[in-house]
Amino acid sequence: MKTVLNALLFCLIMLPAILMAQSTVTGTVTDKANAMPLPGVNVIIKGTARGTSTDFDGKYSLEVNQGEIIVISYLGYTTQEIEFTGQASIDIVIEEDASQLDEVILVGYGSVKKDDLTGAADLIKSDDFNQGPLVSAQQLISGKIAGVSVTSGSGSPGDGQNIIIRGNGSLSLSSNPLIVLDGVPLDGGGVGGSRNPLNLINPNDIESMTVLKDASATSIYGSRGANGVIMITTKKGKDTDFRFSATTSTTVHTSIDRVDVLSADQFRDIVNSHPNANAATIALLGNSNTNWQDEIYQTAFGQDHSFSALGSAFGVPMRVSLGHSDHDGNLIGDNFQRTTASLNLSPKFFDDHLKFDISARGNYTENTFADRGAIGNANSFDPTQSVYDPNSQFGGYFSWIDASTGQQPNLAGTNPVALLNLRDDSSEVRRYILNAKADYKLHFFPDITATISTGIDKSNSNGRTLVSDLIPTSDLTWNGSRNTYSNISTNQLFDAYFTYTKSIKDVHNINAVAGYSYQSFEYDNFSYDSEAEEDGNDFEFIDKSKNVLLSYFGRLNYDYDGKYLVTATLRADASSKLNPDDRWGYFPSVALAWNLHNEDFLNASNNVNELKLRVGYGEVGNVNGLGDYLFLTRYTGSQSTANYQFGNSFYQTYRPDPLNEDLKWEIGNTFNIGIDYSLFNRRISGSVNLYQKQTKDLIASASVDPFTNFGSQIEKNIGDMQNRGVEFTLNLIPIRTDDFEWSINYNISLNENEITDLPFVQETGGISAGTGNNVQLHTEGEAPYSFYVFQQVYDTSGKPIEGAFVDRNGDNVINDADKYIYKDPYADILMGLNTNLSYKKWDLAVVTRANIGNYAYNDVSAGNSYLDGVIPTTNNFLSNLHSSYLDNGFVNQSNENTFLSSHYIEDASFFKIDNITLGYTLDNAIKDVSLRLYGSVQNVATITDYKGLDPEITGGIDSNFYPRPRSFVFGVNVDF
Repeated sequence: MKTVLNALLFCLIMLPAILMAQSTVTGTVTDKANAMPLPGVNVIIKGTARGTSTDFDGKYSLEVNQGEIIVISYLGYTTQEIEFTGQASIDIVIEEDASQLDEVILVGYGSVKKDDLTGAADLIKSDDFNQGPLVSAQQLISGKIAGVSVTSGSGSPGDGQNIIIRGNGSLSLSSNPLIVLDGVPLDGGGVGGSRNPLNLINPNDIESMTVLKDASATSIYGSRGANGVIMITTKKGKDTDFRFSATTSTTVHTSIDRVDVLSADQFRDIVNSHPNANAATIALLGNSNTNWQDEIYQTAFGQDHSFSALGSAFGVPMRVSLGHSDHDGNLIGDNFQRTTASLNLSPKFFDDHLKFDISARGNYTENTFADRGAIGNANSFDPTQSVYDPNSQFGGYFSWIDASTGQQPNLAGTNPVALLNLRDDSSEVRRYILNAKADYKLHFFPDITATISTGIDKSNSNGRTLVSDLIPTSDLTWNGSRNTYSNISTNQLFDAYFTYTKSIKDVHNINAVAGYSYQSFEYDNFSYDSEAEEDGNDFEFIDKSKNVLLSYFGRLNYDYDGKYLVTATLRADASSKLNPDDRWGYFPSVALAWNLHNEDFLNASNNVNELKLRVGYGEVGNVNGLGDYLFLTRYTGSQSTANYQFGNSFYQTYRPDPLNEDLKWEIGNTFNIGIDYSLFNRRISGSVNLYQKQTKDLIASASVDPFTNFGSQIEKNIGDMQNRGVEFTLNLIPIRTDDFEWSINYNISLNENEITDLPFVQETGGISAGTGNNVQLHTEGEAPYSFYVFQQVYDTSGKPIEGAFVDRNGDNVINDADKYIYKDPYADILMGLNTNLSYKKWDLAVVTRANIGNYAYNDVSAGNSYLDGVIPTTNNFLSNLHSSYLDNGFVNQSNENTFLSSHYIEDASFFKIDNITLGYTLDNAIKDVSLRLYGSVQNVATITDYKGLDPEITGGIDSNFYPRPRSFVFGVNVDF
């Protein structure tokens, strides 16, 4: 009791001293650049939770004790610390943090500050990535960058993404951009059994993605940068105490869309009233009401987990991460599992003269592929039949039976549930990337840095497809099948270059790079086919190949006083894909920029933070996707059925493949004009770009004269193509206070793609409707992949008249001469609108996109909406119809022209709400632990006039598309 009284007495004695020591300090926080007051600046006592923020006029008032440290911090500005020594008033001037404002952008074999950039490039950091159930890197930037289209191949988990930057750049070759991971250009082909080559990267490991769009930015990569470059930078270690991060999320994938086909009752009515129906036909109808699409789709679940550690051990900054994803697909039996691991080390020696960046990254993927043939069968299978038949010889699954053979009739649809359950298609893919980069700033000449970078990207896969002997089939000898394969892909890289950096009197700034690069790609593929073995044909396939790219490159950056910038680049590439006489290609570029905001007449402006004019021109080559060694004579072995007989023995023969000695580089010339702007303390920023790309010596398929080669078709340099357009980006922060911030990103791009020279019309775009039909072509004066169809005639009510087409040439005959070019599948306008709101601990992100001017051929409707397809004349089975029959009333599908009608070309423009994410952050849920809880919805809504399943179809032909799901995610991020 005496101790307590003494303690109370001590407190009473000391309280007046404490009260007297604590004072109120007031003041104003202003911006050094313009002396304007700054609202929402944090003013906090260091090491405590006591603090305040400035009001609208930049003023603050704070209770503070003698000797305490006042910390002043504000986003984008340098943090200050001031010791309180009894001042009544402290006015504080803060300035913009150059390290934050001068963003560093990778440009290939180096980096530049955004202020010094002369080419068209966009940087997206991890904080700005799309959120949600994203398992591939490409999805992170969908809708974020003007002129960049990212389209998922299907709704299957982990499926590939098609990326196009500024329109199609080629016809026969790849139009996909080069992907560079931490300095290693990746091979985009992948290996068999891989859904998506970029699944090797856990999206949680990515720090930023830079997209290089014009030739002045991409030409440093030469031929590989013909279609743009996406540079992925992963998270690295830091020289700090270790910090840990763990994330976990659970996803529910719901199947939301169905192809509109006839219900069981509608189908019964159609069959009963069919002109060819008889008692035997009507007897084929079942008693069930089966929605076959409901039978093959499911609500699927997925989970993602990752853990990372970042810090410094034994003086070496490092980062280690582990990740695991497991997602089922909405198509029953579809599954994607991935385990990833990565290690980054960044040691430095000799007072930072020698720096290493070493990384090792690996993943193991297990895939189970559901039979996508079930999708088309579910759309056409008789809805009056049940899924199962206990008397069926085909594993208890209902099947149509031909009485004469006891097997499934020819051309009859196969029970879609049987397809999913009696077929096993699986693979395992292993991939690792090891790369090491060493930068040595010469001790005797510190203006020069020597760099050596090596890397290896190796993948191998094993897969098999096993089909049960119980699956319904018309093959009388069927006893099951087994197909296996194994693939190995090896990509090796060696780069060596010097970088010279010099500043003369802080006015003349020079950065020069010169170097050498070697990259080789090797493939070793094997496959086995049990059915071919049974039939006596070649049942093993071995394919080994290698191609090499040898390069020299150089770049010069000159900056005069931060105002006038010049970048000149030259790269020489030699590809083993081309003949020795045409192997070398030389790709130059030059770009100029003028930083107006550093001129005296704008430097004093309080409202203009950045205003830069850019102009650039460059050339890049392309052989991406071209076969290996086409200029050499190659031989293909004959099938066993074509062996040559000598006496009683048969010998395999070999025939030469077409010889292609004259192929040379496909060349793209790009001219770009741009403006970068930032206004009102960077509350408004963005860019505008106008560009024109002319592709010369376009590689396309061409016919050859008889007896002049070993085939009738080869690839030739025979055409030209042009892309031109405009891009606009706006970043806006309408509101920024201490508690609330609202930011908006809007981007729009317009692109016009036209083939300007092509001596041969190239038919393409195969469809399932009819036999061997193509609905697209490449021709001079039109966009690539334009639809080539008959012009449909409609009655006064707007209903299409079956078989009636416009006689466009007036010869009173409807034939191919009456076809015309009608629309194309690529959008004229791409838009992205993203908004982020944060209020205290809450954050909300909404991501939307729009495509305008893209069209699609509805192959599902075209091939399955004719009355005579319900009851085939020679087989005892029934097939369901697409519901468009109820509107069109089409009967006869024997006229192939009906499948090539403009009626099936539909406007596929759309507006999509891709993602909505709501999160809440607890900064100190536990001591030194930050916790963020979030919920996200992916594929929220699509607004479109397109009548098919989904308007976003790569290539523009909608044929039994695997529907994209709507996904609901709940996740937790923990940092400690």
